[in-house]
Amino acid sequence: MKLRGLLIILLFSLGSKSTASAQIDRITGKVWATRSEVLAQHGMVCTSVPAATQVGLDVLKRGGSAVDAAIAANATLGLMEPVSNGIGGDLFAIFYSAKDHKLYGLNGSGRSPRGLSYDQMKGELAKLHAQYIPPTGMLPISVPGTVDAWSELHKKFGKLSLGDDLAPAIHYAEEGFPVTELIAYYWGRSVPIYQGLPGAFLDTYTLDGKGRAPAKGDIFKNPALAHSLRLIAEHGRDAYYKGEIADKIDAFMKANGGYLRKSDFDQHHSQWVDPVSVNYRGYDVFELPPNGQGLAALEMLTLLEGFDLKAWGFDSPETLHAMIESKKLAFADRAKYYADPDFAKIPIAGLISKKYADERRKLIDPNHASRSVAPGNPSLGQSDTIYLCTADDEGNMVSLIQSNFRGMGSGIVVPGLGFMFQDRGQLFSMDPGSANVYAPGKRPFHTIIPGFVMKDQKPWLAFGVMGGDMQPQGHVEVLTNLIDFGMSVQEAGDAARWQHEGDQEPTGEKLTPTGGYVEVESGVPYSTVRALKMKGHDVRFDVGGYGGYQAIKVEMHDGQRVYVGASESRKDGQAAGY
Repeated sequence: MKLRGLLIILLFSLGSKSTASAQIDRITGKVWATRSEVLAQHGMVCTSVPAATQVGLDVLKRGGSAVDAAIAANATLGLMEPVSNGIGGDLFAIFYSAKDHKLYGLNGSGRSPRGLSYDQMKGELAKLHAQYIPPTGMLPISVPGTVDAWSELHKKFGKLSLGDDLAPAIHYAEEGFPVTELIAYYWGRSVPIYQGLPGAFLDTYTLDGKGRAPAKGDIFKNPALAHSLRLIAEHGRDAYYKGEIADKIDAFMKANGGYLRKSDFDQHHSQWVDPVSVNYRGYDVFELPPNGQGLAALEMLTLLEGFDLKAWGFDSPETLHAMIESKKLAFADRAKYYADPDFAKIPIAGLISKKYADERRKLIDPNHASRSVAPGNPSLGQSDTIYLCTADDEGNMVSLIQSNFRGMGSGIVVPGLGFMFQDRGQLFSMDPGSANVYAPGKRPFHTIIPGFVMKDQKPWLAFGVMGGDMQPQGHVEVLTNLIDFGMSVQEAGDAARWQHEGDQEPTGEKLTPTGGYVEVESGVPYSTVRALKMKGHDVRFDVGGYGGYQAIKVEMHDGQRVYVGASESRKDGQAAGY
């Protein structure tokens, strides 16, 4: 035990906080988890900020449902983690109803301005000498869907009032809170990016109004956000989409060259959808259909089911090669087919069918990395970011993900409102032949995806992995860790990760001509890295960008339900229950 302890200390000294903690014991085969799993009977909340976790837990203890806790925690995260999310962004959720024994999916993403045509967008890009929609300014802004999504979830599954759910976030916004370590780091990096844009960014998000970002432990207040949340608490979603908030947005956009109008907000609505699923080795894995990228995770799993990952072993060259090549195939289809289903006919059933996977799997060469991958032709069937999950005493569970997209978003903050608009519209393509081509009133391709797993028709896992293109890759890595390699819910998130980048994008970009590159955390053994390089993979080491994971697993002990929570070390987060 002394020797093992010394080895752990050595690994921590050699690696970063996010990677050294995820080492695997090559003798026992066990992952060294950063902390124990959290166990509770009555309720569980897992978020990326401990104070937000406690807010959700307090709501559960006051008799709130899993949805009430999720809304309360999400609102608090929008204040405390503005580098990732807020009420200027979009939301997706999967809800398990214990009463109905059913999963409900909610697409809470917003649409592009109806008054901005494709030709106008093309003209605006020409002024910027840009081929693609930029990440900042007015052009990437679409209608934020989070507040309406809260309303839809609350009407259907809430038990407390919306005002009760938002009260903790309002309190913290007025009284202030100490900024946590990782968020302070990203906050500091964000400030230089957004200076010089129209609006109230500096007044809202710096301590002196001139560019001083809060450091770890600094107390941050956002009275303007408190005012906006109070309006929503008192008047519901209409305060945002029809009332004072929409009026201020409309006036600001008209005065500063923006294209969103009050009519865009007035016409916005979330959409209830049926989650789609595949069965992976006896587990039913559920994702939401496009315009998100959840299908990519399902397609990867159907491809990987044809390989004996367990026999190959965790982090073996064979396992990682199969995963990376499966990702390339799934992302080629993602680039071609994923779009707003109101504007494109998407072959959902075909993309995730076992028959299609059997054909596509033949393209994976066990000895060589592919350089160029074309999308397939499935049959047309019928059919930064925060992640949090909650569970209540009745057995209801929420898997929720919410984001402003890149960093804090577009950089546009309307004076007096206290939040930044997302830049999700950056992910539209300008290729007229693309399913994801820009059009007015259209939802852009989305990266954020909540996940849920059922086992024997009962809830087994609510989970998510944050981080852009990392998300479907992270879903697959976590699920194979749990299902194929028998890890605990905490170990599955702490285990060293890989990510493949430089692939085809729904924007029309193909970033590298060599099949992309693979980044790995330091916990991946160098013997595997060397073997991957020999197969032709461009392998690089990186200490960040591997997402952040939260999960709640359901276990039965002597006939009684126990929630098992996990929150990994790559974030400031916490899993807690009662």
